[in-house]
Amino acid sequence: MKKYFASSIILLFTIINGAYAQLPPVFSAERAKEATSTSTTRRYLSPEKILWKTPEADTNIVNEKRLMLVGNGQADLSNSNMCVLKSTKDLHPALLLDFGKELQGGLQIVTGMYPNHKPVKLRLRFGESASEAMSDVEPTHNATNDHAMRDMIVEVPWLGKLEVGNTGFRFVRVDLVDDNIELQLKEVRAIFNFRDIPYLGSFHSSDSLLNKIWLTGAYTVHLNMQDYLWDGIKRDRLVWLGDMHPETSTIAAVFGNNPVVPKSLDLARDITPLPKYMNGMVSYSMWWVIIQRDWYMHNGDLVYLKEQKAYLKGLLNVLMSKIDKNNSEKLDGGRFLDWPSSEDPKAIHAGLQALLIMTLDAGKELSLVLKDQETAKKCDEAINRLKKNVPEAGHSKQAAALLAISGLMPAQQANKEVIAVGGVKDFSTFYGYYMLQAKAKAGDYQGSLDAIRKFWGAMINLGATTFWEDFNMDWLPNAGRIDQLVPEGKKDIHSSYGAYCYVGFRLSLCHGWAAGPTPWLTEHVLGIKVMAPGCKVIKIEPHLGDLKFVEGTFPTPYGILKVKHTKLANGKIKSEIDAPKGVKIVR
Repeated sequence: MKKYFASSIILLFTIINGAYAQLPPVFSAERAKEATSTSTTRRYLSPEKILWKTPEADTNIVNEKRLMLVGNGQADLSNSNMCVLKSTKDLHPALLLDFGKELQGGLQIVTGMYPNHKPVKLRLRFGESASEAMSDVEPTHNATNDHAMRDMIVEVPWLGKLEVGNTGFRFVRVDLVDDNIELQLKEVRAIFNFRDIPYLGSFHSSDSLLNKIWLTGAYTVHLNMQDYLWDGIKRDRLVWLGDMHPETSTIAAVFGNNPVVPKSLDLARDITPLPKYMNGMVSYSMWWVIIQRDWYMHNGDLVYLKEQKAYLKGLLNVLMSKIDKNNSEKLDGGRFLDWPSSEDPKAIHAGLQALLIMTLDAGKELSLVLKDQETAKKCDEAINRLKKNVPEAGHSKQAAALLAISGLMPAQQANKEVIAVGGVKDFSTFYGYYMLQAKAKAGDYQGSLDAIRKFWGAMINLGATTFWEDFNMDWLPNAGRIDQLVPEGKKDIHSSYGAYCYVGFRLSLCHGWAAGPTPWLTEHVLGIKVMAPGCKVIKIEPHLGDLKFVEGTFPTPYGILKVKHTKLANGKIKSEIDAPKGVKIVR
């Protein structure tokens, strides 16, 4: 166990671009034992690069490399080895700092003894891409301060320290605002806020890209596990219930039971009295039911589930009242699946018909656990009615995925006729998870692996260290990387694309709903599927596709489950399974 956990720690460091980048949550097995899951903590990180500085300002910017040294956050009287910025009336020096990976938090600035003892004004611009950190808040490319301040002017003290900011970023541009002033900087460090929790789940295979994708999804969700479970750390720092399902699935596969999940589920419940719908969208209340079922299956917390009984019963009855005489859903409120499908009412209807079946199926399971036979029976009757009406998916991969998962449409047909058509064309970062689930149900595991590599792998190849709110393969031609200033002749992929509420720089580059490949790879490639509440029964059924081997871990209430699958010369799979006591393994 100890040896295997150590290998899991090593996996944690092999994130993004093959480099051993430092992820602060776990430094060693001993560190992991001390980690706590109940609150956020902070680490201070120095920049890894000076990505840009004001052109023709060599005499106005001195010793900027000093900022990349490890700091201690303390001003001192030695005043040695300082980074010095000097402005004139016409030249205001600036630096663009690269902290190496997406972070949630702010900035710590430590100053020296510059000649003017008065506070000095700095303009700070945080960015998830290099180009966003270089942008202004203006309508052309839609850079904003929505949800979190990312562009601000602050004053730093003489021989002191300032801590400021609370947003998602990797890059920070620092501009000296005042005319004819000198500023001495000892340190400019990122303040990294995160939940200090170990990565109990892991995934390692013969494909390094898939390994990076699994870990990038885990890290994306980890950053969003703040006071509540957010959807994005720059924008959408809110509890969105539909968006949470890929996140809670990731948390179960990577971190195990964590209080941020029930805390967020309860917030949504408590601010949404029935018959209102969570976040104003009927589908999001339905996802609340599905998450409750999945969370109970993983953790087996009957005490918590019983606290949901009254609301669950009321919500299920509201939903069941929205079925007409033709056995068709007539759900009111905001009718929404995801943004790319939002202009296709036929797809939305088909998706909601399927999602209602999925919801009532989850509601039936939970009602039986809660000994509410009446509601369970009503759910069963409503499901049977809904299955008599099968809407068409059209060309919507979102609708086809839900129709397949719900059983309204044969999964192989949905995959062949809709989901697999054009490869990953028209995939979405949110519903891509359900497209992968439908493909798995159709037995198209190799097609799923290819889709993960091509769609989510493309973001990594563009410099992403977390997965994005939106992505489209049509963006790729001539696109520049997000971790570089866009070269002449290349397209700025961050400022040039996006749609609906996330046009241009408003687009979040760290969005939890995009993490679907992480739980998918754990469930279908490692082959770990929970079959009984509290992980008491787990089915192991790996699907390696073109992989030579895969190994990993999975957190259960009883301890860590370890598996390793190796493809033999004859094509058969040799499996090694080490399950904690209390977990029954079925094959």
